[in-house]
Amino acid sequence: MNIAPVAYRYARSLMELAQERGVLAGVEEDMRLVARTCEANRELVVLLNSPVVKADKKDKILSAVFAGKIGAITTSFMSILVRKGRERLLPHVATAFSILYKISKNIVVAQVTSAVPLDAATREKVMALAAKQHPGKSIELVELVDPALICGLSIRIGDELYDGSVSRQLSDMRREFSKNPYIP
Repeated sequence: MNIAPVAYRYARSLMELAQERGVLAGVEEDMRLVARTCEANRELVVLLNSPVVKADKKDKILSAVFAGKIGAITTSFMSILVRKGRERLLPHVATAFSILYKISKNIVVAQVTSAVPLDAATREKVMALAAKQHPGKSIELVELVDPALICGLSIRIGDELYDGSVSRQLSDMRREFSKNPYIP
């Protein structure tokens, strides 16, 4: 997902407010819930993007969806977004908040995509690689299974990508064969 710079500004403002009030961990959980909810409910995102639905109706719907599940600061923040006409940014702000939170807590995400679930030994090797690349930081391991890789692993640690999958190797071979330097 491509996150707009304005979403980072809103997320940074929310983070500063949460730190000031001493509820940063709670707001981070709230924003993770908001991100998961928006990701799982396409209808909610369509509603937030709709120019036909009035702002007060959107505010009531968001309040009903998240009633009792999120804190007062997050609820007020979402109301401000709606009042300012920026409700369509809510999923992006939630994602940006999680990214900024992890940066502030020195957490590096190591995302491993494999064709089959990882075993314990491979999981430990990935954690060791991530710890070696980012000493002194906490590592959060995210495991994804994608049978399209055929075999091998794709590891993303921060901004770095290590791709040892068979599907990438086949893609590289296709690209090389398409050049076809042979002239009859």
